[in-house]
Amino acid sequence: MSNAAETRYWLELPPEVTASVLSRLGAIEILNSAQNVCSQWRKICKDPSMWRSIDMRNSGDLHNMDYDLEKMCVHAVDRSCGHLLDINIEYFGTDDLLFYISERSTHLKHLRLFSCYDISDEGLSEAALKLPFLEKLEIFIFICPVSKHALETIGRSCPLLKSFKLNLQQCKSFHYVSDDEALAIAQTMPELCHLELLGNGLTNEGLQAILNGCPHLEYLDLRQCFNVCLGETWRKDVLNA
Repeated sequence: MSNAAETRYWLELPPEVTASVLSRLGAIEILNSAQNVCSQWRKICKDPSMWRSIDMRNSGDLHNMDYDLEKMCVHAVDRSCGHLLDINIEYFGTDDLLFYISERSTHLKHLRLFSCYDISDEGLSEAALKLPFLEKLEIFIFICPVSKHALETIGRSCPLLKSFKLNLQQCKSFHYVSDDEALAIAQTMPELCHLELLGNGLTNEGLQAILNGCPHLEYLDLRQCFNVCLGETWRKDVLNA
């Protein structure tokens, strides 16, 4: 097939098929490339339904990028016109950006923050207050621990939360011992079905609190939680909980 014929083939696709194909791209690819292909694609890329899910995945090499990820993310959120349900932010972001998202996306269901070193504990708490429909929250490798207060705020502000992933492997030392996060989760997130606490300092006491406070839990990942010691008796208790 010649280039001209191939181009004509893509342009003759029904708009809904083109939209389905384009939706598989990340937000950066859409804003930087796809929407500039032709007027038809640009029109499709401006439709709010294209921005119910925003994936800002990137290489993390921010110094060599010739575009501003934060401004691009704001633009993507604006295009969603309040219909954003799912957003993934990687290697960038600030408290202001997170608050901007939470103010304009009150029906957000899934928030993923990966290596967002400029989002603070306070910023996360403030955003959570405006996300009552959040069902899934993923936080990977924050530069500082997420405090008990922040987790309590998240739990109380997001009563529909069913899945929570907290990966602090690179933030804590191997000697870190604390049940603060575990107790906050146990006390404020009773609807959890899926919980991952990677590199957490919880002990058996914190684990028992989670099992007691989260009765709907179906999946629990405690990799690199070195202070949890499951003896044979304790293991049977967990399986029977």
